[in-house]
Amino acid sequence: MPICRQSSSRARFLVAVVAGALVVGGCASNGSNNAATSTTAAATSSAAATPTTPAPAAAATVEVKDMKFSPADITIKAGDTVTWKFDDRAPHAVQGIGDVALGINSPIIHKGEWSHTFTTPGVYRYLCPLHPEMKGTVTVQ
Repeated sequence: MPICRQSSSRARFLVAVVAGALVVGGCASNGSNNAATSTTAAATSSAAATPTTPAPAAAATVEVKDMKFSPADITIKAGDTVTWKFDDRAPHAVQGIGDVALGINSPIIHKGEWSHTFTTPGVYRYLCPLHPEMKGTVTVQ
């Protein structure tokens, strides 16, 4: 009988170890959903922001309100960050137009903000993919 008791104890131990590993593995998943390394989702959206990475200080702010980007056209320096602040009756997003602006791609946000750091000089055109008449331009010097 001691052999059965020992096997039963081992089986319970193994079950406890496997269950513990599953719980720890589930807690260690990364819920971050950043579209690119230079973007940070921050605030009310369906995408979770990484809590250990604060949003960079904004060099320019674009209000997303009344179905428009305001100001629609801005000029910044290379390395500066633009923050779009969403506060409208409809949800919106920021999506780059063309190859140059490929990395500009926010989640859909109703209220909150999203930032992108521009590291390379150029002209970056963008729009709201839900409302294509909403357009803007970031000129990086």
